[in-house]
Amino acid sequence: MAEKNKDTKLMAEFPSVSTEQWESVIREDLKGADYDKKLVWKTMEGISVKPYYRAEDLKNIETTKVLPGEFPYIRGNNETGNNWLVRQDFDVNGDNPAETNQKALDALTKGVDSLGFRLCKGCEPSFDGVSKVINGINFEKAEVNLIGGGTSRKALPFFIQKIKETKADPKKVKASIDYSPLSSLSLNGKFCCDAETSFNRMKEVIEAVREFPQFKVIGVNGYIFHNSGSTLTQELAFALAMANDYLLALTERGISVDEAAIRMRFNFAIGANYFMEIAKFRSARLLWAKVVEAYGPKSLESSRMNIHAETSTWNKTVYDAYVNMLRTTTEGMSAVIAGVDSLNILPFDTTYQSSTAFSERIARNQQLVIKEESYFDKIADVAAGSYYIENLTDSIAQEAWKLFLKIEEMGGYQAAFTKGFIQDQIKEVARKRDANITSRRDTVLGTNQYPNFTENADLKVIKESAVKRPVVQKTAEMIAEPLVPYRGAQAIEELRFRTDASGKRPKVFMLTLGGLAMRRARAQFSCNFFAVAGFEVIDNIGFKTIEEGLKAAIDAKSDIVVICSSDDEYVTLAPEAFEKLGNKAIYVVAGEPACKAELEAKGIKNFISTKSNVLDTLLEYQKLLKI
Repeated sequence: MAEKNKDTKLMAEFPSVSTEQWESVIREDLKGADYDKKLVWKTMEGISVKPYYRAEDLKNIETTKVLPGEFPYIRGNNETGNNWLVRQDFDVNGDNPAETNQKALDALTKGVDSLGFRLCKGCEPSFDGVSKVINGINFEKAEVNLIGGGTSRKALPFFIQKIKETKADPKKVKASIDYSPLSSLSLNGKFCCDAETSFNRMKEVIEAVREFPQFKVIGVNGYIFHNSGSTLTQELAFALAMANDYLLALTERGISVDEAAIRMRFNFAIGANYFMEIAKFRSARLLWAKVVEAYGPKSLESSRMNIHAETSTWNKTVYDAYVNMLRTTTEGMSAVIAGVDSLNILPFDTTYQSSTAFSERIARNQQLVIKEESYFDKIADVAAGSYYIENLTDSIAQEAWKLFLKIEEMGGYQAAFTKGFIQDQIKEVARKRDANITSRRDTVLGTNQYPNFTENADLKVIKESAVKRPVVQKTAEMIAEPLVPYRGAQAIEELRFRTDASGKRPKVFMLTLGGLAMRRARAQFSCNFFAVAGFEVIDNIGFKTIEEGLKAAIDAKSDIVVICSSDDEYVTLAPEAFEKLGNKAIYVVAGEPACKAELEAKGIKNFISTKSNVLDTLLEYQKLLKI
């Protein structure tokens, strides 16, 4: 008691500081600078994020009073703990399904408790093939998921037959297929057959699993929007709209809202924005609960959103691919903190090859470290009460709901997609994100910034198709323009791949002259800039004279010479070096000096700076070098 009183007395020595007092000091420190421009972050989603939040910012957010496991489930589905399923997915080897089965059984002995099997597109499943893939699995202990849209629907009868053969308790079986007609429309521009038949089949798959209460059969695939370049509010709003179309279609066909809702699984991607992603999943559960509630279910339990999360493919890279491990670790943490039901961390090398035993082990162990060593499974909704995350959750929910209502006013997801509204919304954002990468406003570590200077693509492993952005042409049979999932790094990767495939490694020589600070800063900038295209960079500490530097550049058989100095020194050094170099190499000035116009008047054409678009600029140098 004495210690407690002592602590209380100590804290009394520090009077509370009001928001007004904080703001007064901040504005004084800004010295007249615009508060919003300096301190308020404007996200791609249109959300304004303040520099700090306080307890008073929670006053109007009612959901902070909700407990885990309580409607509207913003704090997760579990009353205690956070025991998500550790999932790993495998490509089914159609020629040797038993091989896939052995890999899956091995994963079950190494910490995995949920298996995903990606069925080959367009395949015709058989009982023999399905049976071999899932043979030996204890369906009461491990969740089993068949991935493949329409193909998974065709495999469902064989899946159920195999489960029954094992005499597993239907109430304990956790399983899923991802039948999703609107995903087919979104990715192919058409339904597999026609809309009416597709939605009728949804009713059929639900009826087929009625004796299995934990069997999900409808996939709401939000990840297709994320991996096509959308914002996270778009991913959320479009997924909700898709799911709402499913609810309408199923209830019109005699399926109760309770039964329809519990058969859906939401499959979301996890992006790189750590706190925003935590808030996204919390917002998703809140909004879905409200959507289902509007249908008047018999039980509010039906409005629990079941979420499977998978690490993003949009931000992954081919070059410096081990960085993908860092990306997937933080993404996995975001999903787990938010309380997803299952998580799949993709292997770091899936961008360019079939995953290896090593990459699969690393991906699996990332989750196990988060669960078993970091104890993220011990506490439900660890983010609850965070002034920042609670406000982000509220802001994302509001923005996503506005977009969802706009889609509903257009007639729902199918109508909005057929009209091109959803595609246009995503393309607008994707263009901005692409521009941010090529201008290096956004950093893709190892690709557009700080590349591995010595890395060369293994042309036996990495094919041009891996780095080339896919393009889908609309055909006459399509009723809408399809979405095209891609990776943000692909344009720059293709640039570097072109250098690697050419067999040439142009040499870029740093002609460092004058003051130490500026010449080093500009040399480092220039080395990173040209290494993005896979050019060989030759850095130098500094030269005493122009003649000494140019001799070294010519002796090195340099293709490009970059003068690195200060703005003041460029006035005399840049023209002199340019004249003495002549046409022996391409001459570049590092920076955007005040004397640029004067230098251009003397015939100097090439400048690189932080204002340069790295993609467009390096493409021009490749053309000059005939790559």
